[in-house]
Amino acid sequence: MDPRVIAHYETHDQTDRLHATATGRLELTRTQHLLRHHLPPAPARVIDVGGGPGTHARWLADDGYTVHLIDPVPHHLTQASAYADCTTELGDARTLTAPDNSHDAALLLGPLYHLPDRHDRITALREAQRVVRPGGLIAAAAISRYSLLQDHGTVTSLTSQDVRRRLGARLTSGYHPEPDADPTGLFTAAHFHTSGELLTEATDAGLTGAVLYGIEGPAWAILKGIERHTGEPLGDFATALEAAHLADPHPDTADMSAHMLLIATVG
Repeated sequence: MDPRVIAHYETHDQTDRLHATATGRLELTRTQHLLRHHLPPAPARVIDVGGGPGTHARWLADDGYTVHLIDPVPHHLTQASAYADCTTELGDARTLTAPDNSHDAALLLGPLYHLPDRHDRITALREAQRVVRPGGLIAAAAISRYSLLQDHGTVTSLTSQDVRRRLGARLTSGYHPEPDADPTGLFTAAHFHTSGELLTEATDAGLTGAVLYGIEGPAWAILKGIERHTGEPLGDFATALEAAHLADPHPDTADMSAHMLLIATVG
């Protein structure tokens, strides 16, 4: 794993990321909604790969699932053990230690956007398939590349030539590079997907019948802008949430979301 990614998450606490802002709460609410719709019934066995400090493991365990969380950041494992009723393991999405067909579902809600090499992302998806029984579920999240335009347009002035240069490079390549990284230090090396790219990677990894959703939906940036410029933490949350639900049958809208969720069944 890129040591810069490990260092970032050792020093930038993630426990409140999906609770402290309106867009974070929208991401959590929608992820819960989509996973609860697709996951096999509890007490199915879920392997949460790249599960961070246990944000999703906690509600999954509360729903009755048996959760095993894997993460490459030791600090996350300490947090997850205290926060969620799950087992934990230091590990890498590309080389899982779990036996073949040992779980009912695999979540990769973080690994794909911190694996800049396409081969590594496909390897992670293949590993997830290996450890999930036939008929089980794989759910993999990615950051939408074109959400960068909405995000920057909401919180950053695009009149700066340097900002436009960096944004243009990321829109072209999908890579958020170092040392040309977020000057605020709020993020680290990452890859941003288009919906077509994510679906192609899933196909190349051997997944069939994949379905794609925009997690936050097409109105998330409006919600973020309201919160930033008015200080209203919930802003028009109900409208943004309903817009995301309405967009679900239309996968072409996934690129408008901040994050995308790919759902596939293991053959």
